[in-house]
Amino acid sequence: MSARRVTWVLVAATLFYLLLLGQRGWLLLTSGTLLGVLLGIGVVLLPVLGVVLVVKELRFGLRTQLLAEELAQTSGLPVDDLPRRPSGRIDRAAADEVFDRRRSDVEADPDSWGAWYRLGVAYDDAGDRRRARSAMRRAIELHDGLPSDDQALGP
Repeated sequence: MSARRVTWVLVAATLFYLLLLGQRGWLLLTSGTLLGVLLGIGVVLLPVLGVVLVVKELRFGLRTQLLAEELAQTSGLPVDDLPRRPSGRIDRAAADEVFDRRRSDVEADPDSWGAWYRLGVAYDDAGDRRRARSAMRRAIELHDGLPSDDQALGP
C-alpha cells in the first residue's frame, strides 16, 4: 500500500475515533450534572484539538510534497543515493558528509527555499527529524514569501 493510502486510512480512522469521542463528550455535556458537564467540556475539546493537529500535519505534508514536485521539475531534488546498512538505514557517516554540504549551501544562500528543502532532507537522512521539519517549514516560508518567525517578531 502506498504512503498516500496509508495516510488517508489513518486520517479516516482518526476522524472516526474523534467522532466517537465527540459523541461521548456530548452525552456528558447533556447529563445535567456539574461533573458530567465539566468532563464533557474536556472530552469535546479533545476532538477539536485532534482535528486541528491532523489538519496541520496534512497541510505540512502537502506543502512539502508540492515543493518536492517543483524541485523535481527543475532537477533540484536531491538524489537518494546514500549507502545503506543491511537494515535499510542510511549510513550515518555518508549522511553527515552530505549534511555538511547542504548546510554550506544554506549558509551561502539563506534565502533559497530549495537549499532549505535539501537541508531538511539531509537532516532527515542524518536522523534529526525535529530539525528536518524546522528546515522544511523554513523552505515553505521562503517559497511562499512569508516572514520567518524571527522577522515576524520585529526588532
